[in-house]
Amino acid sequence: METPTRQRVVDLILNDGPQTAKQLAEVLELTPAAVRRHLATLLEEGILTSRDERVYGPRGRGRPSKVFVLTDAGRAEFTQAYDDLAIAAMRRLQVLAGPDAVRDIADDRVAEIEQRYRELRADDPELTCMDALVEVLDLDGYAASVRPLRAGDQLLQHHCPVAHVAAEFPILCEIETKLFSRLLGSHVQRLATIAHGDGVCTTHVPHPLPTPQIPKRK
Repeated sequence: METPTRQRVVDLILNDGPQTAKQLAEVLELTPAAVRRHLATLLEEGILTSRDERVYGPRGRGRPSKVFVLTDAGRAEFTQAYDDLAIAAMRRLQVLAGPDAVRDIADDRVAEIEQRYRELRADDPELTCMDALVEVLDLDGYAASVRPLRAGDQLLQHHCPVAHVAAEFPILCEIETKLFSRLLGSHVQRLATIAHGDGVCTTHVPHPLPTPQIPKRK
C-alpha cells in the first residue's frame, strides 16, 4: 500500500530536518503547488510550523526561504520515550536528592549509549567513530545522520526521544555533548537542539588540526 503524501512529507522532515517547499517537491516528484496544498493542511492541523531558513556563513541577496519544521504535536505521532510522569519524577527527585541526582541519571543514560557504541566498534573495527555513533543513535530512535562540511562534519539528530525532558533539564543535552566529544576525539560544539525549539539537534564536529611541523635547525 502506497504511503499517503501527507505522511511522506512528515517522514521527510523528521528524517532530513527542516525542508523548503521546493526541496520537498523535488524529492516527492510533485509540483510545488501540490506540495504547498499538503503543507497548508499540516500547518492548519498544527503538525508543522514554518520559519525563516537559517543560513550559516555569508548570506546571499533576497529574503531567506521558508522552511517547514515539525511541531511537538507532529513529533507526538512518533514513539516518544518520555511523558508527563517522567518529568514529574525528575522534578521530585531534584527536590528530594538535589541536582546531582539528575546528573547521575543523565550519566547513566549516556553510559548505555557508550556501551553499545564500544560493543559495535569491537564487533566491527573497520567502522569509523562517526559511523558507529550514528548507527547507535539511530537504533536508539534519534534518526541520526552526518552532513560533511569543509571544516568538519555536522552530526544531525532529526528526532529526540527525550526532548520534553531535556527542555526542562538541559543537563541531558550537556552530558550527551560531552559524550560525543569523548567518543569522536574532537572538541564538538552544539549548534542547535530540538529541546530548545530547533528543528534538528545539530552538533559541529571539526576536523582535527594538522600537527605543526617543527622547523629543523640549520
